[in-house]
Amino acid sequence: MSQQILQVDQAMLETTLDRMVRKTVEETLNAMLDAEADEIAGATRYERSDGRRAYRAGHYERELTVKAGRMSLKVPKLKGAIFSSAVIERYRRREESVEEALIDMYLAGVSTRQVDDVSQLLWGDRMPSQTLSDKLKKVYAGIDAWRERPLTQDYPYVFMDGVWHKRCWGGSVENVSVLVAIGVGADGRREVLAVAEGMKEDAESWREFITGMIARGLKGVRLVTGDRCAGLVAAVGELLPQARYQRCMVHFERNVLAKVNPRNREWAADALKAVFAMESRDKALEKAESVAAEMESRKLREAAKCLREGIGETTTYLLDDYPREHRRRIRTNNMIERLNREIRRRTRVVGSFPDGRSALMPVCARVRYVTSSEWSTRRYLDMSRLGENVHEAN
Repeated sequence: MSQQILQVDQAMLETTLDRMVRKTVEETLNAMLDAEADEIAGATRYERSDGRRAYRAGHYERELTVKAGRMSLKVPKLKGAIFSSAVIERYRRREESVEEALIDMYLAGVSTRQVDDVSQLLWGDRMPSQTLSDKLKKVYAGIDAWRERPLTQDYPYVFMDGVWHKRCWGGSVENVSVLVAIGVGADGRREVLAVAEGMKEDAESWREFITGMIARGLKGVRLVTGDRCAGLVAAVGELLPQARYQRCMVHFERNVLAKVNPRNREWAADALKAVFAMESRDKALEKAESVAAEMESRKLREAAKCLREGIGETTTYLLDDYPREHRRRIRTNNMIERLNREIRRRTRVVGSFPDGRSALMPVCARVRYVTSSEWSTRRYLDMSRLGENVHEAN
């Protein structure tokens, strides 16, 4: 006996359910408005009562966009009293949760044009640009407070880097950097310490950037990890004299391999991995010298020169001051590079920004969005292994 299979039109079912939900919500809101009008008037419609304070004078229709969609509300009019509703605010055309959802979409990296399209698709209503601007002003005020917050604990490890974006400068579109600093606090958790526009990522920009963090309470720094930027190295040496500088191992390997021809690149990559696999700094420097000598024998003089010049500051993490358990995570700038990719994902949507603040605010919002969802729930390093001398730095 054959069994009959029931087939359901999923699209039609969802459309019908949406219509039912929207109708139910609309009827509920209208009933609540009528109940409020009865309470203000002191009597229901057509009721004879000595306690009546006002009379019904019809209603006017008002559109309201909620999660269920756009609906038409019948707002009562009263004669002898002013109707004031607690259900919907005066002049509000959207439920607050709808506006918050659209703002979250924008801060997460969706362009304003796409936010407008999604609003039209889901709720049949567009968000005016002025409404979006007013909402963002409140959000940006919170971002400014976050950027200027005091730094209350020690940060033994600090990672710094810059990410480039395009913005208008002096009548033309220029590449301008956004400087980012991430710290691992004494509690072992990561925290974005600062985000600021750094112009051309020169020494003056880095000096101003680090000075701002020190003014907010940055202390206890023992190691700064970053790329080979002369301005950053000079600023760290000047303003954080107790901290050592660790050049990002990954960037250093790329710099060396860029000077190696394709025929020797695989060998050179394995040789560099062997250098950074050493257990102590002395052995790493000894191995690096042997690799540099082999490079010279293979006629890779530029690669050998680059290796000798940079191996010292790239093996700082192997010093005895830093626990072995921390070495894998403090020797590279990968953590901040991942954050920079999220920043680029946000700035790529815009293309070029009209000014510095219009670029900085979305970047900060994106940084806060990513770090709050991925970093706040777990400890990055066990800082107890640093010992009691954490507070002696700086």
